[in-house]
Amino acid sequence: MSDYLRQLAASGCIRGVAFDLDGTLLDTLPDIADAGNAMLSELGRPVVDEAVVRSYIGDGIPKLVKRLLTGTREAEPEAHLFEGADRIFQARYFERLDVRTRPYPGAVDGIGRLRRAGFKLAVVTNKAERFARPLLDAHFGAGAFDLVLGGDSLAKKKPDPLPILHCCERFGIVPSGLLVVGDSANDVAAGLAAGCPVVCVPYGYTGGLDVRSLGADAIVPDILSVALGLHPE
Repeated sequence: MSDYLRQLAASGCIRGVAFDLDGTLLDTLPDIADAGNAMLSELGRPVVDEAVVRSYIGDGIPKLVKRLLTGTREAEPEAHLFEGADRIFQARYFERLDVRTRPYPGAVDGIGRLRRAGFKLAVVTNKAERFARPLLDAHFGAGAFDLVLGGDSLAKKKPDPLPILHCCERFGIVPSGLLVVGDSANDVAAGLAAGCPVVCVPYGYTGGLDVRSLGADAIVPDILSVALGLHPE
């Protein structure tokens, strides 16, 4: 358990936790990579390694598709090419949404412990909600989270603080009472801009950045450590 989590637990101020999904709760990379390579194959383009797809994850499907088409993080493909590729990717991902996806060690146990302890739990992801909800239901059980926000649920998504502030409003708690748990710069930026404490896990999808450079308040080993830190049993 980190000293930072001990301090949060001792303060008694944390009433809710907002989790990222991809790279934090679930290792979705294998199925995303398979869908991406199926899309590239259909377009007559060479497939890419999972490591390349890992570096592109985190900003939602449209950005991922653009990065797969251009081979860079920021370039823009031609509009007609992107539109067709986006349709293909979404269809292929829906087909194989939960073939090789797995929860990270400690995630299921950690979520269960937090629920039993009475914390309000949210998932805030840039993944479209129609993909996020089936995965969460399959691996954590229907109703495991009090609120699920996808990248298309609100007018803005991470790194904007709007989804995090929406969680606070729905839960009736001040930002300092909502712990944000993620793995990427988007999670950290959104949480800190909202005025929340933020911790990161070290195993996720950081876009090639060192997780220690993201500016989180602390790095924690896994989701179970978060649960035990906030509510030791």
